[in-house]
Amino acid sequence: DSPEKYLGMIRPSQDQQFGDYQANFAMPMSKELGKAPRDVASEVIAKLNVSEFCHPPEVAGPGFINLKLKDEWLKESLNQIKNDDRLGVQSVESSRKYIVDYSAPNVAKPAHVGHLRSTVIGNALYRVLQFLGHDAVSDNHIGDWGTQFGMIIYGYKNFLDQQSYEKKPVEELARLYRLVSQLSDFQSAVKSLPQLNAKLDEATQRLVDLEKADSSKKGYKKKLKKARSDIQNQKSGIVSCEARIELIKNDPVLKELADGHPDIAEKARLETAKLHSGDQENLALWEKFIPHCLETLQEMYDRLDISFDMSLGESYYQPMLSKVVESLKEKGLAKESEGAICVFHESNAAPFIVQKTDGAFTYATTDLATVEYRVNELKADCILYVVDSRQGEHFKLLFETAKAWGYDSVEFHHVNFGTILGEDRRPFKTRSGEVIGLGSLLDEAVSRARATVNANDDAREKPELDDASRAAIAETVGIGGIKYADLHHNRESDYIFNWDKMLSVTGDTATYIQYSYARINGIFRRGNVDLARIREEVELCLDNPAERGLAIQVLQYSEILDQVIKELKPNLLTDYLFGTANSFSTFYEKCPVLKEENEELRNSRLFLCDLTSRILKHGLSLLGINTSEKM
Repeated sequence: DSPEKYLGMIRPSQDQQFGDYQANFAMPMSKELGKAPRDVASEVIAKLNVSEFCHPPEVAGPGFINLKLKDEWLKESLNQIKNDDRLGVQSVESSRKYIVDYSAPNVAKPAHVGHLRSTVIGNALYRVLQFLGHDAVSDNHIGDWGTQFGMIIYGYKNFLDQQSYEKKPVEELARLYRLVSQLSDFQSAVKSLPQLNAKLDEATQRLVDLEKADSSKKGYKKKLKKARSDIQNQKSGIVSCEARIELIKNDPVLKELADGHPDIAEKARLETAKLHSGDQENLALWEKFIPHCLETLQEMYDRLDISFDMSLGESYYQPMLSKVVESLKEKGLAKESEGAICVFHESNAAPFIVQKTDGAFTYATTDLATVEYRVNELKADCILYVVDSRQGEHFKLLFETAKAWGYDSVEFHHVNFGTILGEDRRPFKTRSGEVIGLGSLLDEAVSRARATVNANDDAREKPELDDASRAAIAETVGIGGIKYADLHHNRESDYIFNWDKMLSVTGDTATYIQYSYARINGIFRRGNVDLARIREEVELCLDNPAERGLAIQVLQYSEILDQVIKELKPNLLTDYLFGTANSFSTFYEKCPVLKEENEELRNSRLFLCDLTSRILKHGLSLLGINTSEKM
């Protein structure tokens, strides 16, 4: 049996009295071997030779194996990394070509809070992959060709405020998109309401009939529950539909526009079709809009300190789509169904539609063309798609289709993530119900961080920071806080956004770790420490448990980064950095540094401070988070 599944069961001990590491794989192995866990553990350590770096292992409790590292090995390992820019992290022996697809906003709309998770998770994974020595390429597969452009073009031709467009083009394009979308929703709701009411009547009648039926029959309660649930669902749909209708009916301006532009959704679709077929007027408008949209997006990325190796949008793949469909047909994978061209999979009830009944191509077609390009042209070994969990079915079908199409030697991963929620546990929005713009979110974070920076510095007997320094630190703390708040959760989970927790100087936050880094640099400044000399001359002393604890924490950096890529979870790195900051706090509390009178011991502790500060700074940088030597 492969040892891989058991290696993950060797973990740092929660209590140093049980050693530095503890292995609990004897319990699951005992079931497979039909032996008592303690006997399995005893057999393992009888054949285990770890004497080079570890004291003799011990069996404890029901079958735990306790491991304690040798101080001499710890010292030697720390000495090996004291001048190592890579902090003991070896580059991978066999580099792989990764394409990391993340962020991917629709360019005609301002970036909002929903784009944050894909952007920061993808960027963190990309940075770690590159640092480990993989050939990682970041690709921002922007939405620059979809149906939203038909809506914007229709809006531009019919509802444009020329003055607003000249002042802030992207905001005006976003307004046009929202307006056409609102009017489409209204008209759709008006058409749907009678059908929804009819379905509610049918569901109500079914319940009435069921209540008259024999309640002793098998499955009666289950049917009754379903009938009541159907009624509730129909009522919810009607309430939502009526709200969309009332929103327009109560606004005379919007109502007039809705009446004056019947079937607006169909007209917008026709504008999209004209664009895709090469209509000169629509193509010229698209080419006019795109530079403004990309410029606005780039401003956001610059502020987040995020860049991409390539940004090939949907438009890049448009010329390839018809060939993709033809190839799928030739290989017997795609066939016609109700006028559309689909790929069917036994594992899924719904088909993978690659061409609609009106001849238009879909996201599925574009994604398949993207796979073809990334493998044939970029020579990808592994493609990561950092996209929210709701797209799970799409990527399942994409990967199955791509493998059946011939790309079965490529590794595909949907790096899925949950939703950012407000305190009400609903998707994080403004009080008016609009999705929060990413720019305003960052502004708010920096503003709150600035207030904290000002208060902390003003509280000193003699403030240290000028206005420019305060502004720079506020940007570092605010942007870092936003990123870390996202990254430190398991990406698969939803999380509740909380301003106070996000920027707290205590607890699992970027601010706490940034503060730990600044605190260590404050020690170096106050002691006028020559770090080059410390790195060259110091003999380490690890007599205090807090010193040993910090030393072991520092040496775990490499294994944590390997685990981040193995599980594709940046929160493993945030956990580690938070743990390192905590270990440093314990060390600093138990072990005087500058006040230590013994010079050898003082220098040894400065050595540990130096390694810790470098780990904190480097680890945060892999998460895309900056640090400041003063806070």
